[in-house]
Amino acid sequence: MDEAAGPGPAERLHPFFLLSGLGGSLRGMAGGYAALAYLAATGRLGTALIGAALLLVLIVIGLLLYWQRFEYRVGAREIRIDSGILSRTHRSIPFDRVQDVDIRQGPVARLLGIASVKFETGGSAGAGAEDGVLQAISLDRAEALRQLVRAHRSAAELPAEEQEAAAERPPVFAMDGRRLLLAGLFNFSLAVFGALAGLSQTVGDVIGFDPLSRQFWLTTLHRADPIAQLVAANAAAAAFAGLVLLVLIGLGTGIVRTVLRDYGFRVERTATGLRRRRGLITRTDVTLGVKRVQAAIIGSGPLRDRLGWRELKLQSLARDEGGGGDHVVAPLATDAEVAAILAELGWRPLGDRVAWHGVSRAYVLLFAIAWSPLLLAAAVQMLVEPWVGLALALALALLVAGRWLAWRRTRYALDGDRLLISSGWWRRRLVILPLARIQSSDISESFVSRRFGTASLYLGVAGGSGFSAHMIPALPRETARALRRELLV
Repeated sequence: MDEAAGPGPAERLHPFFLLSGLGGSLRGMAGGYAALAYLAATGRLGTALIGAALLLVLIVIGLLLYWQRFEYRVGAREIRIDSGILSRTHRSIPFDRVQDVDIRQGPVARLLGIASVKFETGGSAGAGAEDGVLQAISLDRAEALRQLVRAHRSAAELPAEEQEAAAERPPVFAMDGRRLLLAGLFNFSLAVFGALAGLSQTVGDVIGFDPLSRQFWLTTLHRADPIAQLVAANAAAAAFAGLVLLVLIGLGTGIVRTVLRDYGFRVERTATGLRRRRGLITRTDVTLGVKRVQAAIIGSGPLRDRLGWRELKLQSLARDEGGGGDHVVAPLATDAEVAAILAELGWRPLGDRVAWHGVSRAYVLLFAIAWSPLLLAAAVQMLVEPWVGLALALALALLVAGRWLAWRRTRYALDGDRLLISSGWWRRRLVILPLARIQSSDISESFVSRRFGTASLYLGVAGGSGFSAHMIPALPRETARALRRELLV
């Protein structure tokens, strides 16, 4: 800290934190709601109401104490955050360590004119640790803090003329309304379709929504024209109409989710990295430091691939607003747009002459062995209920066929100073992994894979979500060992 300048005056969170924090506290009280519901259901409504009132009072008191005890001071070279009610924590974050300042506004925060501010650093202790966070300050103060940190870092890292050039650049990537709707169509989820179909078959009669039944359409179209009633009177036509309705609902759900999340999607180059802004109700403003990117993941699917559309994620040390380290920087982009974003990272585009190496056919055989009990179940059901057995056999055939299609696309290649890994058929992924970013390399074998002489190679990298590792499956054992030695040289 600059001793001459001092630590700066003490500042508190905005008083509206008591409102925005109340919503978060109430969402986290699932156990309390269950207890109150149990009391009300067992006839103790008065006790439940008293408990709810006491719970609300305790939450408000806790928020008030937290707000009173939380202070932050902005100095010339660092920000200091003092927090804690009984156990106090004093944290100093030098501006030199801050990669950037991320600003997030939920719907309530946007109405109140406040924002949550997160100081992205590389020094979080553990995967789940939080960087410095100011949960509720005015939006103007949040923007001022961001500019202060950026000015400090840019002065140390880039000449003034390069800073001005970065500020005047057009966006690296942006999505208009038409692209946004198209991305929503591609975001149709089989999980949503399955959930709707399961809901209609389990409680459809109770809630009056079973589009796969003939009675549903007879009731829905009882005042429609005679042709519609004739279609509804046919069981097969009714089932087909139900499937179409579920698909349309699934498509609509994908569009709504995409618009809410990616409205106004825009990626710009700043002096320190890539700045991404998106969101309709919840607005996020995140900067991804170029030096913190560990890998790039290009996603697609059968239809998107044929039409030339891709999704680009960057795996980073910084955590996205969802809690993971995979940042979507292009939900729906062309190959040229993907190459332009990679160029901003200083990465060369993918070449046309990549020497790909496939994996063993054991990738399919091991999968078929794992699902072989389903074949036995199908054989048993053939003797009892032939249609059920046939459905199980067909399901197994589809699973194995999908695995075979995925095997044809599962491969790897050493491309200079980076490793390329391609996988998947329905969910296609191409991972670009710089060799310098690989932190660990593990070979995994099961008692079944050893019979086939194969092993899987797991490559660990920093950051990312989930297992934070990329895998090359079903490699011949000696090939896996040789590749591991080559990658860790």
